[in-house]
Parts: sequence; structure tokens; C-alpha cells
Amino acid sequence: MAKRSSGKSSSAVSWLGLALIILIIDQITKLIAKHYLFEAIPRPVFSFLNWTLVYNPGAAFSFLSQAGGWQRWFFTGLGIVAAIFIIYLLFKNHQQKIFSTALSLILAGAIGNVIDRIAYGAVVDFIDLHYAGWHWPAFNIADSAISLGVVLLLIDEIRRVNRS
Repeated sequence: MAKRSSGKSSSAVSWLGLALIILIIDQITKLIAKHYLFEAIPRPVFSFLNWTLVYNPGAAFSFLSQAGGWQRWFFTGLGIVAAIFIIYLLFKNHQQKIFSTALSLILAGAIGNVIDRIAYGAVVDFIDLHYAGWHWPAFNIADSAISLGVVLLLIDEIRRVNRS
């Protein structure tokens, strides 16, 4: 007979489920971008948004993109270590909703970009925001999830400090 899972595990598993949903959305959108877009050729969507396929071997804002290849494995390892630590934190703090939501978003983004680095040697970016000739660096759903997760972590910390 199967053991009934504890409430702690079930709740942490639900946060992992949220991360999995975001990860699936990230990977599907990247596959669509790879299938329908040509590299570095913008496809206009709105006056401020293009779909533009870009392969980023570096980190955020193409940091270390010209480093010679070692950065692929460095950022892959960093993403894996971060994912393991985040999973630990989710099991330990699953009852904290904002914190766990933030961690789930960051986890999904980290794993999504690790998958890209392993599969393609670079992160697949395709969202190109621009205004008056100025372009924000291309990004993807994983990057958005990480950014939103960091914002939620800051909000959670500010709320925690204000309660003290």
C-alpha cells in the first residue's frame, strides 16, 4: 500500500508544479520561436515589440557572451546548483506564499535556461522590446520568470522587515 504523503511534501510539490507549468510554457515558446523565426531577423508584432530569434551564449544582457565557450558550462552548473538550493528552500518554506511563488518562478527560469544551454549551447531569446530606436536586450519567458521572481523576493523581504 502506498504511503500517504505529508502535508509538507504535498505543499512543496504544488510549488514545484507551478515551476513545471512555467517551464513547459518557456520551452514551448522557445520551440515555436526556433520553428517560425529566423535568427536576428525581427518579426514586428507591435510598434514596441518584435519577435527576434537570438542565441545568447552568455548570461543576462549577453554578459560574457564572447568569453570563448567556458561560460556555457559555468552558467549550466550555476543554474543546476541554484535549482537544487531553490528546491531545498521550497520544501523548507513551502508555507510562505510570496516567497514560494518567487522561488518557483526563479526555479522555472533557471531550469529553462539550463535546458537551452545543454541542448543548444546558448539560451534561446526571442522577445525584443524597443522604443525610438532603443532595444532592450532580447529575452524569453524564463528570463521574465526569473525577473518577476526577484521582484517578488524583494517585496516579500520588504514586507517581512516592515512587520518586524
